[in-house]
Amino acid sequence: MKLSDYVVDTLVEEGVSHVFELIGGAIVHLLDSISYRDDIECVSVRHEQAGAFAAEAYARLNGKLGVAMATSGPGALNLMTGIGSCYFDSVPCLFITGQVNTYEYKFDKPVRQIGFQETDIVSVAKPLTKYAELVTDPLRIRYCLEKAIYMAQSGRPGPVLLDIPMNLQRTNIEPDTLESFYDSEEYASMEVKTTKSISQESIQDIIRLMCEAERPVVLAGGGVRLSGAQNELEAFLDSTGFPMVSSLMGVDVIPHDHPSFYGLIGSYGNRYSNLTLANCDLLIILGSRLDSRQTGTRPDTFARSAKKIHVDIDQNEFNSKVQVDISVDLDIKIFLTDLNEALQDYKGSQIDEWLNKIKEYKMKYPTRSDAESNKIEPNRFMEQLSAKCEEDLSICLDVGQHQMWASQSFNLKRGQRLLNSGGMGSMGFALPAAIGAVLSSGKAALVIAGDGGFQINIQELDTIVRMNLPIKIVVMNNHSLGMVRQFQDLYFKGRKQSTTSANPSFIEIAKAYRIPTYQISVNDDVDPVLSEALTLNGPVFIEVLLESTTTVNPKLVVNRPIEDMSPHLERQELKSLMIIDLVEEMDIPK
Repeated sequence: MKLSDYVVDTLVEEGVSHVFELIGGAIVHLLDSISYRDDIECVSVRHEQAGAFAAEAYARLNGKLGVAMATSGPGALNLMTGIGSCYFDSVPCLFITGQVNTYEYKFDKPVRQIGFQETDIVSVAKPLTKYAELVTDPLRIRYCLEKAIYMAQSGRPGPVLLDIPMNLQRTNIEPDTLESFYDSEEYASMEVKTTKSISQESIQDIIRLMCEAERPVVLAGGGVRLSGAQNELEAFLDSTGFPMVSSLMGVDVIPHDHPSFYGLIGSYGNRYSNLTLANCDLLIILGSRLDSRQTGTRPDTFARSAKKIHVDIDQNEFNSKVQVDISVDLDIKIFLTDLNEALQDYKGSQIDEWLNKIKEYKMKYPTRSDAESNKIEPNRFMEQLSAKCEEDLSICLDVGQHQMWASQSFNLKRGQRLLNSGGMGSMGFALPAAIGAVLSSGKAALVIAGDGGFQINIQELDTIVRMNLPIKIVVMNNHSLGMVRQFQDLYFKGRKQSTTSANPSFIEIAKAYRIPTYQISVNDDVDPVLSEALTLNGPVFIEVLLESTTTVNPKLVVNRPIEDMSPHLERQELKSLMIIDLVEEMDIPK
């Protein structure tokens, strides 16, 4: 059979139903092999970066594999931001790039290029992939493809890349005669490393710390979702009654009406969530890498009075920023399954006083202004928007202030997903991510973007309209790159270099794509507009007009522990909230 047909056969066997691509000469054979099939579909996006983001969201929704393809040279390079996003956020995606014919490729010749659009994409991609290879022998295609798919999904998931020259794509092969990766010593050595369990001694040590704790907290990270451990986590919380806070990537691991859920922590977290974590005496960290957006710039002060248990499938994350007492190198689902089984007779400690304290934090410091005003207050708007949204919806956030307002205040229902671009933090993520989410789940999606990020992949409005996808788009428009502008106000005396500009009319652009449009400028508009717009079939565009000075509050500034957020509380008030000692104030660098 033709090699390109074999590649597509393999993708279908893996349950891949959509391949995101922008066609070019170097992948024509691969896309032609899809064209006559009815069990897999090409989704032609308008920029390769969008294809990569769509594949990422596709994988995050189905928990398996996303696939994007691009031609050689500029096409392959345009995938790189999305590849990096998958790498940092541990998403299993296979990226296939076309390459010039092997007889046109420079290999070790000291020239820059021989073939047209020839680019050594493997060397570029290697630091941002778990595995990348230029396939130069058609007899290795089975081995390389099986290895790539396995590595993308095993251990800590991530992206892989295969670069396939055009002359290989059109070569005839006999797949059953080819060497299989699964018969190799390489696979056998990898498989041994992934089959691990926790010892009974470690479980008993953890249970002992749980029984001794008076102020326990669970910190749920993105690893909970990646391991498919949402049910196991909920069972653990139900049996222990422990409160839970989340990282940005873990904010959708349980519905927000669950009695254990107490919000988002970190630099843009809820004040009450940060106070909860700061005062705990036991912190169970599940699948979170404790990056600086969680710990702030003083990781030495992070949960400083707590015993810490860190569970992660990547042992390189242990003690990299925060020193812990027990580290468990294990898949979260396996860990929670074993722990839940050991907790069947768990009595635990009395934590009612601690839970009442957390509820006091939440009541005293809600993440929105209580001022009665007809102006749009972003956190209040997110609460209103979430109340109108149905279950099983994927909410896709771009990067900026709107992302933080939504992550702080969008109340997630059971079955809803909240997709963030975490480690890469790439503007332009939301619109293509919604495409991937809809095609993966078969359910509707909601885009929440800022006026800056929306324009980066605005061309994907064409893809959404062409496919008539049920995607509702909300753009929070404050006529600025608001997160950086807020940073400039704080540290650069308000000099707004490159962060403010006059936007085009988004309403007119959406109309040009024949998308129904709405505009909200005051709070009185919110309920009637959302009630109508969110019930329409197909795509809808809603612009929400904000004042240009709108900020994200609260916010952690440098050299402060996470409980000491801006706007800063009076020192005596903060002291009254703390069960543990305050951290000494430090000068903030200018």
